Amino acid sequence: MAERVRVRVRKKKKSKRKIIFKRILLLLTLVLLVAAGFGGYKVYKTINAADNAYDALSRGDKSKLRDKVINMKKKPFSILFMGIENYATSGKGGRSDSLIVVTLDPRNKTMKMLSIPRDTRVTLAGDTTGNKTKINAAFAKGGADETVSTVEDLLGIPIDKYVTVDFNGFKDVIDEVGGVDVKVPFDFDEMSDVSKKKRIYFKKGNMHLNGEQALAYARMRKQDKRGDFGRNDRQKQILNALIDQMSRAGNIAKIDKIAETASNNVQTNIRITEGLALQQIYSGFTSKKIDTLTITGSDLYLGGTATTRGTYYFQPDPTNLEKVRQELQKHLDYPSGNSTASDPASDSTGTDSTTDSTSDSTGTGGTADSTSGSTGTSGTTDSTNGTAGANGTDSTQSGGTTGY
Repeated sequence: MAERVRVRVRKKKKSKRKIIFKRILLLLTLVLLVAAGFGGYKVYKTINAADNAYDALSRGDKSKLRDKVINMKKKPFSILFMGIENYATSGKGGRSDSLIVVTLDPRNKTMKMLSIPRDTRVTLAGDTTGNKTKINAAFAKGGADETVSTVEDLLGIPIDKYVTVDFNGFKDVIDEVGGVDVKVPFDFDEMSDVSKKKRIYFKKGNMHLNGEQALAYARMRKQDKRGDFGRNDRQKQILNALIDQMSRAGNIAKIDKIAETASNNVQTNIRITEGLALQQIYSGFTSKKIDTLTITGSDLYLGGTATTRGTYYFQPDPTNLEKVRQELQKHLDYPSGNSTASDPASDSTGTDSTTDSTSDSTGTGGTADSTSGSTGTSGTTDSTNGTAGANGTDSTQSGGTTGY
């Protein structure tokens, strides 16, 4: 049944692309960024335009870790957001440059968010050889299906829904809403995606960014001593700034135009009725109420020589990873005893794939120097808003970052 639905949708996808994002942009703002505050009639009008626009996974609606399809109106569920990198490949064989897992409990309106470092070393779900590679290779190998399954194996939780976002669409939307305001943590520069000869410069302090600048701001890792951890925080900063812009009256009034701008860059398996339910349940929810979790770990270089360091990987700390799993399982009311998932990040078996991409990350693994409070293995931080990591103290405050 799932295959038939998939074929039917793909035949019509070209004509429906302009309505798909009208639903998804709302879901992104309500679920991931949260609380844009759109009026009920405008919400209904926007979502209703996307009737029948549905891109199913080949597995169907039910995760392999579920006994039955989850009811999003009544039970805790999860969504995997994938930011797809194709600016380096002209849209071909893109990798998941950003992976964010969100778990939601509609009964008490709580939400947890976890960013998975793109260089995390795992065995992909569809790999039968035991070889390990970077988790961002999953999308290039098998699209959303492979990525969802690999994340399920890594975290030991069911991934009920997914959303993929092309960063070109992300850039266009930011321009459409008039740009975003961010607080730059330190001076740095990054190459523009428009031209390799163009550098974009960022100065510590408040800055207003257009789409091209915002994408560069979210991409940079080389000059951030926290590597993926710092980059993930800047991505979340951009998204929260975007929701602030979306909530302004002028942008609310042109939601359809914003949706059309990004219509070719989003896919999901979230249905219209489910989107309406999310809007009703999470109406008034603010991003300050999100509990952010962090995977800590260490740098790993493999395949190096006397003159080269080899390919960089992020190796999750087993103790921390297990605590993150338990936290997500608890929020989903999904006991760890029900999980049949393997541990693809374990070093116990497997060799490294020769098809891995090289990384330009300095890979600090995560000592914090950011105001976000997200940390890595050392557990040190000078944050004013978050908490420490592996050797630090756990946060229980609303909207904080929980480290283990």
